[in-house]
Amino acid sequence: MKNYKEFKELLEQIKKLNKKPSLLLHSCCAPCSSHILTYLCEYFDITLLYYNPNIYPSNEYFNRVEEQKRLINALDLGIKFIEGKYDHQEFLDLVKGYEDLEEKGYRCYLCYEMRIKYTSMKAKELGFDYFTTTLSISPHKNSDWINEIGIKYEDENVKFLYSNFKKEEGYKKSIILSKKYDLYRQDYCGCEFSQKMSK
Repeated sequence: MKNYKEFKELLEQIKKLNKKPSLLLHSCCAPCSSHILTYLCEYFDITLLYYNPNIYPSNEYFNRVEEQKRLINALDLGIKFIEGKYDHQEFLDLVKGYEDLEEKGYRCYLCYEMRIKYTSMKAKELGFDYFTTTLSISPHKNSDWINEIGIKYEDENVKFLYSNFKKEEGYKKSIILSKKYDLYRQDYCGCEFSQKMSK
């Protein structure tokens, strides 16, 4: 699956099935996941994976985790939740030498890859049909990179679900849902480098 048209065609095929395929959905935060969860729950049995060692400081990370859980409970769509390990040093080691790059540069590519690779690994380990990420809903994220990475880590058993959720006003819908559920919306992506550049 390499483009949005194929993604839409897949959803139509799934509608005809008697059983929803399982999807492991990596989420960066509750606001970004809001529209995607409500949209994809019609087609997939969703488990949300919260794995974001890039987030700094630690209290910000834990605030976002709790907000994600609150949203899942409020939606009441039968979505399951898994939290990955939070090890910020893992992220810092990964991006060493790229700290001063602008947002949307290679540091961000490495951050996408870290999280998508982990999601694919968990999806294979736990026997999911598909995996994907909420990252592409943001107008600040490079969907081409996200899909390139996702396809790289799929295999014949666990497929990457094409991800460009900003399409069809997805980002606007996430803002509306964020207001509806009174979600905390952070003013920077997550790491200390994005925090510094947002000021």
